[in-house]
Amino acid sequence: MIRQATLDDLDALVRIEVSSFDTDRLSRRNFRYLLIKGNAEILVEEENGVVRGYAMLLFNTGTSLARLYSLAVDPAQKRKGIAGSLVEASEVVARQNDCVYLRLEIRRDNIASINLFKRHGYRDFGTHADYYEDHMDAVRFEKSLVRDHKPPLARVPFYEQTLDFTCGPAAVMMAMKSLDPQTTLDRTLELRIWRESTTVFMTSGHGGCGPYGLALSAYHRGFDVEIYVNAAGAMFIDSVRDPEKKEVMRLVQEDFINELRNSPVKIHYGVIGVNALQEQFEQSGIPIVLISSYRIYHEKSPHWVVVTGFDDRFIYVHDPLVDKDEGKTITDCVNMPILRKDFERMARYGKAGQKAVLILKRRALEQKKSRGQAGSKTGGTAPVRALG
Repeated sequence: MIRQATLDDLDALVRIEVSSFDTDRLSRRNFRYLLIKGNAEILVEEENGVVRGYAMLLFNTGTSLARLYSLAVDPAQKRKGIAGSLVEASEVVARQNDCVYLRLEIRRDNIASINLFKRHGYRDFGTHADYYEDHMDAVRFEKSLVRDHKPPLARVPFYEQTLDFTCGPAAVMMAMKSLDPQTTLDRTLELRIWRESTTVFMTSGHGGCGPYGLALSAYHRGFDVEIYVNAAGAMFIDSVRDPEKKEVMRLVQEDFINELRNSPVKIHYGVIGVNALQEQFEQSGIPIVLISSYRIYHEKSPHWVVVTGFDDRFIYVHDPLVDKDEGKTITDCVNMPILRKDFERMARYGKAGQKAVLILKRRALEQKKSRGQAGSKTGGTAPVRALG
């Protein structure tokens, strides 16, 4: 029988954990927290009152993604189909929580588990180097929980921001790499773009990046850029109280805007809706969108994500912030499915509801040259978008 775990199962959960893993063990405190407070669900399989295995699912707030964080079977009870039953039960629970994907990581040397998940229809979609305590790599797997669900996704390589205030540069870097594979994703570029585009002050500490500076940084690196903001004037002013800091922010952004006026970068004052955003994406544009991090991280700060795809229900994004303090990994942050209606609610910041979107495209001259070369060799076949 498979059921939801309770605090009464703590001893059994710890016993199975200790007997199953030599490293990266969950503690009794970890289990207790997840049973009481965590955005998680733990299932146990038991027979005649004896718990023989467990599965732990974590849910991403604000997204339709679940992660099978841990699965273990008492070594004395293996080869009885318990693991497979727990996998199937986990998929049911994920669907009940309106999740369209279930993801997980497996040690590269755990051949038995890899084969188990492959038999259940999971596919390998990347690796995470040096993931475990003993430096073993993890293989990332996922399964669509909706039949024939294959959204068209752009090939957008993932880059994790390395500082709390560099989500904007990280998002721009991912878009640039998607459009130009020669782009090198490293910390030097991340900090260089941040220096070029920071608004100097954001709440407290180091400054974040606004749309104008980020757009200039991308334009100077050879990309066509369009900016959509719902109002003229400096952004994020309301996030600081000090009048001097407000004035510095206003002057910095005014300088960005003046430089943009002398460039081909277009600034549109108005809201770009989800349908128009999708049209830009289908025309080979990569959208970078300002959101409020509250709906995902419960923190009231501006945050940048890069859009990687659309379907009838969801918008897919790469989130450069991997919140390790909350147990998140890259697996949780790649092609995150967000319901369209939820995305529209989170794509704004602050009491004033400030909105900002950048659309990056390959420089028009390069696109024409590329199409001419393609036409001479392939008859001008359009590139196919695929999952990266």
